[in-house]
Amino acid sequence: MITRIEVSTPDIENTYLDIDPETKHGFLIDPGAEPNRIIDAIRPGGFTIEKILLTHGHFDHIGAIDAVREAFGHPPVYIHEAGLRYLSSTFFNLSGPMGRPFTVEGAIPFQDGAVFSLQSNPGVSLRAIHVPGHSEDSTLLYSESGGYAFSGDTVFHGAVGATHFPGGDDAKLASSIRDRVLTLPPETRFYPGHGEPTVLSREIPLLRRVAGLSEIP
Repeated sequence: MITRIEVSTPDIENTYLDIDPETKHGFLIDPGAEPNRIIDAIRPGGFTIEKILLTHGHFDHIGAIDAVREAFGHPPVYIHEAGLRYLSSTFFNLSGPMGRPFTVEGAIPFQDGAVFSLQSNPGVSLRAIHVPGHSEDSTLLYSESGGYAFSGDTVFHGAVGATHFPGGDDAKLASSIRDRVLTLPPETRFYPGHGEPTVLSREIPLLRRVAGLSEIP
């Protein structure tokens, strides 16, 4: 059960709850801002947040972490190993340039291919797919059994992530899309960090152009 929580960062960012309906335990993805809004979306359902997972370390995806952790018993926070310097640097996480500098401590680094399973139901899991380009640490969180992925700021409905931020790289984005994103099943549903959900099959023409491939396979 996926719930999108739109928060103002001041742009609108999507925070997601991915809850197992059998146990009411789940993951919280990219708590970006407005912690009270996120908390109010979790508490009425009696949900337990086992893990907080980050698609990358930009300020608009991490701003509510500390308050949300405090409210729900300090669940662990995970980010790709390249994201540790984003969490610790107001330059890389962009909070400094935005005039609201902050850092996040205590995150646990993971590597490409890491699998996050619910302790309450190990059959519910997300696999990390490292997709650098928008940032060095950008990651898809993919549910093979569910056929969906949290795509962060890598793939949007009708667009891909910008690369002009610190650590961004056009060539790496193209490679990530070619070698990682486009290898997923075309029916994979994407839940991006901003905007509406989409389906990979809809985005294939755009993604092939970004990846430097012919538009038609």
